[in-house]
Amino acid sequence: MAIKEALLPEFDHEMSNTRKTLERVPDEKFGWKPHPKSGTMGWLAAHIANIPGWTVPTIGTDQLDVAPADGPRYEMPQPPTRQGILELFDTNVAARKAIAETNDPHLLQPWTLLATGKQIFTLPRIGALRGFILSHTIHHRAQLGVYLRLNDIPVPSIYGPSADEAGF
Repeated sequence: MAIKEALLPEFDHEMSNTRKTLERVPDEKFGWKPHPKSGTMGWLAAHIANIPGWTVPTIGTDQLDVAPADGPRYEMPQPPTRQGILELFDTNVAARKAIAETNDPHLLQPWTLLATGKQIFTLPRIGALRGFILSHTIHHRAQLGVYLRLNDIPVPSIYGPSADEAGF
C-alpha cells in the first residue's frame, strides 16, 4: 500500500471532525478568549481553517519560510464570520488533492519549516504532513472544543460520544 493510501482516509476523517467543530463557533463569540495569553475564538477558528492549506507547500516545495528576512511574512487570513471560516476551511481542505497526486519517494524526502531563515524543523514530508498538518489541526481543534465548552456551546462527537452528543 502506498503511504498516501493510508494517509488520505486519516486526512478525510480528521478534516470532517474539524469541520463539525468549526460549525459550532458562533459569530458573536469571535472575540471571546479564556485567558489574556490565549487567542480569541475567532483567531483560533481561523488558524484551524488555515492549517490544511499548508499541505500544498509541504508537498510542493522543499521548505517554507513563514517570515522571510527579505520578504513579507505569512499573514493568516482572518474571516470575520463562521461562514467565512467554513469557506476558507473548505478551500484549504481541497489541498488533499496534493496528497492524492504524490508518491512514496516524494513523501520520504526532507521538508523544512523556517522562520527568518532559521530552521524550526526538518522532517520527511510524510512526518511534516502528520505533525505540521494533522496533529497540529487536532491539537487546536481540541483547544477549540474547550472554548466551546466554556461557553456552553455543545461540543461535537469526534472519536466517540461527547457529553453533548451521547447518543450519536
